[in-house]
Amino acid sequence: MSMRHSHTTVVERNQRWEDDFATEPYEAGWSHEAIFFVQILRAEGSPEIDAKVQISPDGIHWCDEGSRLNFVAQHALDKPSFVRVSHYGGWLRLAGTVKDSRVWALVHLALKG
Repeated sequence: MSMRHSHTTVVERNQRWEDDFATEPYEAGWSHEAIFFVQILRAEGSPEIDAKVQISPDGIHWCDEGSRLNFVAQHALDKPSFVRVSHYGGWLRLAGTVKDSRVWALVHLALKG
C-alpha cells in the first residue's frame, strides 16, 4: 500500500478581478483530484462572479471542463467557495467573469494523487 501525495498551492493572491479573468495555469497531471478554493477578500459593490474550471493538455490551449462556481461576492466575503474536479488533462485553471464591479480574490488549488 502506497501513501497518497497531496499538494496545496496559492494560484492567485489578492488578485483584482473585473470583467473577464483567468487564474494562473497550474500543471497538475500527476494528481487524480483537485479542489479550487476561492475566497473574496474585498469587493466593490455586490458583483456577481461566474467562474468555470478549464483544462488544457499544454497550458496554452484551454477548454471548459464543465464545473462552475457562481456567487455574489458580497455574500461570500472571507468565506471560501470551492469546486471539485477529477479526470482532467495536465493543466488546470479557473476562468470567468465578474459582473457589475471588481473583487480581490485569493485562490488555492489542492491536489491529491
